[in-house]
Amino acid sequence: MHNMMGLQFDVSYGVRRLADHLDVASPKDHSNVRQLKGKTEVNIIAGVGFNTVSKDGHAESIVGDLKHYSDIGADYAELCMGTIDVLSGGKVIPGRLAALTAVTRQFPLKYSVHGLVSSNFMHSATLRHQIETVKGFLQVCDAVGSRVLVHHTGFVSPDRPADRAGADEREFDALAEVAEVAAKYDVRIMLENIFTVQAGEYRKSPTQVAQTVRTLNHPNIAGLIDFSHAYIECTYRGLDYLDELRAMAPIANHLHVHDSFGQPAGDMRFFYPQEASALGVGDIHLPIGWGNIAWDKIFSELTFLPGTILMMEISGRFRPEQAACLEMARKFADAVNRRALQTAAT
Repeated sequence: MHNMMGLQFDVSYGVRRLADHLDVASPKDHSNVRQLKGKTEVNIIAGVGFNTVSKDGHAESIVGDLKHYSDIGADYAELCMGTIDVLSGGKVIPGRLAALTAVTRQFPLKYSVHGLVSSNFMHSATLRHQIETVKGFLQVCDAVGSRVLVHHTGFVSPDRPADRAGADEREFDALAEVAEVAAKYDVRIMLENIFTVQAGEYRKSPTQVAQTVRTLNHPNIAGLIDFSHAYIECTYRGLDYLDELRAMAPIANHLHVHDSFGQPAGDMRFFYPQEASALGVGDIHLPIGWGNIAWDKIFSELTFLPGTILMMEISGRFRPEQAACLEMARKFADAVNRRALQTAAT
């Protein structure tokens, strides 16, 4: 049984000496400031970008997204590996990985990698498969030059009540195991907060996700704030949204930004995604400003670990809005970085 309470989290692991270009923090580096013409520069948000999803399982189908992101000036693209056929049974398929790396090298983008959306280290029956899949994705990270692997926090389904016993320990032990592998590749696993999908599920609140990261206290594990997920979960559970974000921010090294109204979908089902958007219900991944998340307040107050990537999960369905979202994201990043500079100068 692990002591899941009270351990301190050393934020110094999340920083590095910055290169002249913005880049994500490496777990192996330990300086978060640099001197530039006599001034101290603090790099909290290191870059902004968008995610990309394959339409047919082939890496070649994301070329259009990557070209567009490059053309409008994004820094990063996040590769959703649950949509690209690169692993089979947790093992890398060399030809498919070669195809992916050939695609990514065509563009002057940096990359992060998103693991399985269905990942669940609390699921006892598939736990070993889940762990081996994460290890496979760490090899993908290494191949495409990503220092980030996004991983969803686990849950216990109401139809598997026996899994509740030991669920936190299973997730803790699995994260500790894959963190050691991540260290070999100089990759940080970003633990993302999710929201309750059906009544009776066991899910961790953002505060509980932060406590998991603090307790692990591993240089290759950090938190990922998904602002819409947190909003929906706080509405569902009656939690204070900003307080939950404040709990996660000090251990967060990756951000998922997309708008919503924070309304759980419950048992509603939609024929088309546009129906959910029209209603303003569920995790609808809207362009910034289409929902009612208080972005200006969030980024005027919160700060994060140095080297954080601001990643917009705003799909090609909203391509006409992506350039404007990129401009807003840069303003958010500038606000955070300016405030950090002012703090460092005092």
